Amino acid sequence: MNAPQKTASIARICVYCGSGPGTDPAFIAAATALGAAMAKAGIGLVFGGGGEGMMGATARAVIDNGGIVTGIIPEFLIGREHPLTGKHQLIVTRDMHERKRKMFEMADAFVAMPGGIGTLEEIVEQMTWAQLGRHKKPILLANIKGFWDPLSALLDHMKAMAFIRNGMEFDLLVAEAVEDIIPMLQRAAQQVSETEKQLPPAVAEKL
Repeated sequence: MNAPQKTASIARICVYCGSGPGTDPAFIAAATALGAAMAKAGIGLVFGGGGEGMMGATARAVIDNGGIVTGIIPEFLIGREHPLTGKHQLIVTRDMHERKRKMFEMADAFVAMPGGIGTLEEIVEQMTWAQLGRHKKPILLANIKGFWDPLSALLDHMKAMAFIRNGMEFDLLVAEAVEDIIPMLQRAAQQVSETEKQLPPAVAEKL
């Protein structure tokens, strides 16, 4: 008889977010609140390593509340994004591909806060991998002030036009409030085995 698979738990969340603050103070407030909530829940942060904007606010809130932070930044971005300084681990990678792979490997779930093209690209990549059956780690849009409404509408449009067809669906969580993010991720993680979280090394090399 096969042994039951161990249910996944969330030790670290990868948070994708902007290197800038955006125009609405609610965005930075949400980043700060999420970081504090993660630290208080004993959940570590994996993020892009920048010390400014949404990135910096999230990371500093985790650190200020006694949490663990790992920043991952490619070498060519160090001068542009001004890495966070302080009591945290900073991993410098050779390129963006290595950065994204390490972020995937270290995280148990993914959250997209408001951000720009880089944030969009990173969270959509996780959606793509999930759609292709490469992993089942929870993916969540933090829909602060309706920021991700246009993306949600686009995904609905893709479904209506049959570009996301039956059998191509993937689970995408959407939280309207920061306090809902961790409980939603934890509930989703309970449905995933440790094996289903993994992206096989051979597959990762090809993506």
